[in-house]
Amino acid sequence: MGFVKVVKNKAYFKRFQVKFRRRREGKTDFFARKRLVIQEKNKYNTPKYRMIVRFTNKDIICQIAYARIEGDIIICAAYSHELPRYGVKVGLTNYAAAYCTGLLLARRLLQKLKLDDIYEGQKEVDGEQFNVEDVDEKPGAFRCYLDVGLVRTTTGARVFGAMKGAADGGLDIPHSTKRFPGYDSENGEFSAEVHRNHIFGQHVANYMRSLQDEDEDAFKKQFSQFIKNKITADNLEAMYKKCHAAIRADPSPKAKKDKKDVKVKRW
Repeated sequence: MGFVKVVKNKAYFKRFQVKFRRRREGKTDFFARKRLVIQEKNKYNTPKYRMIVRFTNKDIICQIAYARIEGDIIICAAYSHELPRYGVKVGLTNYAAAYCTGLLLARRLLQKLKLDDIYEGQKEVDGEQFNVEDVDEKPGAFRCYLDVGLVRTTTGARVFGAMKGAADGGLDIPHSTKRFPGYDSENGEFSAEVHRNHIFGQHVANYMRSLQDEDEDAFKKQFSQFIKNKITADNLEAMYKKCHAAIRADPSPKAKKDKKDVKVKRW
């Protein structure tokens, strides 16, 4: 059958049905959401938890949520703008920062549920696939499902860095290595070393070195914040290692400052 031109006549517009508002705005993939939200009927009132990962120009948002008729309930959240507190002050939207944000979310949630001592996750980061296992005579591991929204799920995408951080943090998230950096789709092999380098920002470090050799002015312009904070390609891995350790030591959110007594003025 050849190409058929759509005739936009009166009947076309009369029968035209618009998509849901949040789909028109590019915010929600309802096809995926339906499958992420609907729970098996024999589980009654058990919530189906989702790990929501979203990216803005300057931030990474990670949340654990479940759906209710009145709206989604967020039980825990972590943001990459919290990472300066743990020693990462630059590159808050790259793959390594996504991993740190996912790790922060996992440790914060397990601390809230008092499961942080039972499920410590993967402490030695090696880039290999890690799946948490239930501990006998203890509460089961917290299971959730990755919600990527409308982002393209290409191999090496940052959204899977956040998921890997949460999995290493002790959450039970069903996944495979097929979308991690280092997976070769042609021969089906996965290089954990390549993935580890991305987790510790070595792909950024390699680019820093090459750009510095090629064009010093471009390097100073693009990595001005790195230079300002005295971060070099050589100490980038150490910075992320310290961040991982600091997150595990204290994942709790920063206490909000009490607002000063505001006097209401009447004009």
